[in-house]
Amino acid sequence: MSRSVFLAGSALFVAGLGYSLLSSSKDRSADLAEIDEDDFITEVEIVEIFDALFLQTQDILSKIMQQIQALQMAGQSIPEAQLKGLLKMEMERALMDRQKKLLDQFGFDYDCLEEATWEFLEDEEKHPKVKKAVDRLQKLWESTTGEPVAGWRPGKTMQSAIAAEDLLPPDRLIEVAEKYFSALTQCMREIVDRYKAEGKSLQDPMVQQLLNREFAEKANDAGEEAIGNEGISMSVFEGSIKEHSNNPNVGRALGMLQMRQQQELMSLGQG
Repeated sequence: MSRSVFLAGSALFVAGLGYSLLSSSKDRSADLAEIDEDDFITEVEIVEIFDALFLQTQDILSKIMQQIQALQMAGQSIPEAQLKGLLKMEMERALMDRQKKLLDQFGFDYDCLEEATWEFLEDEEKHPKVKKAVDRLQKLWESTTGEPVAGWRPGKTMQSAIAAEDLLPPDRLIEVAEKYFSALTQCMREIVDRYKAEGKSLQDPMVQQLLNREFAEKANDAGEEAIGNEGISMSVFEGSIKEHSNNPNVGRALGMLQMRQQQELMSLGQG
C-alpha cells in the first residue's frame, strides 16, 4: 500500500490515522513550523486541515451508519468484528482521498504536515488549538474502530487496557450511555435554538455546514462532561462498550439509543 496518513508500520497512530513517524529537532518560532528552507506551515493551517478531516470523516461515518442501520432494521445481523472492520476500511478509504485533496489544496506534502504537526505538539500548552484538533480526530477514530489511539504522541506507548474492575457492568453502561447521547442531543438542540433565534434558515446549505461544524466542535466535550458527571472517564466508558460488544442486550440498547438520537437530530435540523 502506498504511504498515507493511515500507515504506521506497526499500527502507531496520530489523529486516528496511521502516521509513519518522524522525529524532528528543528527550531521553530511560536507560530510557524519550519519544514524546508523557504517552506512554512502555520498553526492555523494545521488546525484547518485536521478540522476538515474530522468533519469529512464524521460525515462519511454518519452515512455508513445510516446504511448499516437500514440493514439492521431490515433484519440483517452484522457481527461486531465485521462491523468494526467495515467501518475502519471505509474510513481509511475516504480519508486517504480527502487527505490528498486537502494537501493539494494547501500545497503541502505528507511529510511537511506530519513533521509540522509533531513539532507543534512538542509543547501542547503553547498550541492548544493544534492539540484539540488532533485529539478530536484521534477520539473519533478510536471510538469507531476500537484502536486505542486517543492522546497518542511520538515516543509514547499505546494506551494501556482498562482494569477489569473499572469496567462498567451492562446495566450501568446503558444508563451512562443514555446520559451521553442525551447530552449530544441537547448540545445540538441549543445550537439549533440559537440559530433560529438569530433568524438563520436551517434549510440553507451554508447554515447547515456551520451548524454541523459547531456541533462537531462541541459534541465531544458535551458527551464527556455528561459521563464525567457520573464519575466515569471516557476511556472507561469506551472500554466498557468494547468489553460488552458481544452482549446482545447491550448491543440492542446502544443501537436503539443511537437510532433515537439520530432521529432526534434529524428532527431538530428540519426547522
